[in-house]
Amino acid sequence: MPAQQKKLIFCTAGVLSLACALGTAAAVGTQLWVRGTILCTTGALLVNATGPELHKFIGEIQYGLFSGQRVRQCGLGGRPFQFSFFPDLLKIIPASIHVSVILFCTVLIIFALVGAGFFMFNAFGSPYETLHGPIGLYLWSFIACSCGCLIMILFSSEVKIHHLSEKIANFKEGTFTFKTHSEQFANSFWTILVCSLVHFINALLIRFAGFEFPFSKSKDSGTITGAVDLMY
Repeated sequence: MPAQQKKLIFCTAGVLSLACALGTAAAVGTQLWVRGTILCTTGALLVNATGPELHKFIGEIQYGLFSGQRVRQCGLGGRPFQFSFFPDLLKIIPASIHVSVILFCTVLIIFALVGAGFFMFNAFGSPYETLHGPIGLYLWSFIACSCGCLIMILFSSEVKIHHLSEKIANFKEGTFTFKTHSEQFANSFWTILVCSLVHFINALLIRFAGFEFPFSKSKDSGTITGAVDLMY
């Protein structure tokens, strides 16, 4: 492939990596990871609410990795409540999983930035043969993509398996009991998915530029080596 086309591919991959780093950093600081509604089961059972009356007992909840808010509905109107994971909710959430998600987000941002720098270096500079070259580009892309996948798996397990929304909804509630009525992942969570796909696409772009995958050996080299061995 001509050098100009390779330069264009590396520039495109570098811009995509930089966009992923900025998008992940923005996603970490928002409260748009999970959105849902919570039902005040205690209040609904007290008045035997059904149909349209049930909406008076359905509140809202949304949260991210550090903070969130919920609107408490128990038949007397909405009452908003702000909360933060550190240090308020550490006793009721799976703290190890939650901290791991934040750490992997940090690693994803760092390696996305590193990958963007090396892509640009390979486009406009003279690449080295080791970590600056194609093997390094594969490495940074693989690590960033793996971190994105781990973030989604860990956070999904925290929300779905450990019932994170219900634990947050029942935080400091002694009389009323809340249950998740609906729940869906919001924009910031899907931003991580897009970033993971982008880093996978970057690896394909490197291959499209004409570089072999790491640790792959061509058949021709093996044939030549075998012929040399026979000669000697």
